[in-house]
Amino acid sequence: MISTVSLVALGGAIGASLRYLTGVGVFRLFGHQEFPLAIIAVNVIGSFLMGVFVVLAAQRGLTHYSPFVMTGVLGGFTTFSAFSLETVTLFERGDIGHAVGYIAISVGVSIAALALGLILTRGIFA
Repeated sequence: MISTVSLVALGGAIGASLRYLTGVGVFRLFGHQEFPLAIIAVNVIGSFLMGVFVVLAAQRGLTHYSPFVMTGVLGGFTTFSAFSLETVTLFERGDIGHAVGYIAISVGVSIAALALGLILTRGIFA
């Protein structure tokens, strides 16, 4: 258990570092953007890599690397990749209602929670 947690932590550090470096790279290539181009790049790349890893790991018996790669590296790079995987899995299972609900709740409620956190914190610490 401790070794698995250590692998997740190591992967998370690698993923977070890669996310930061991707942001730096996008800034250097395109300069300051009002549109969150770096975050979109990270989300799309991370989701693509999650799809690649899931298939390769299943086909080649490498699922034991999932905590390091999926939770650690890709989770540190972008949590959006895990969201994307869960959504597609629900669709593939034919559970359209849960997939749509998952999308609506994940996106809508998360944005609402962030807005609430901003409002409350600004009210308390303003």
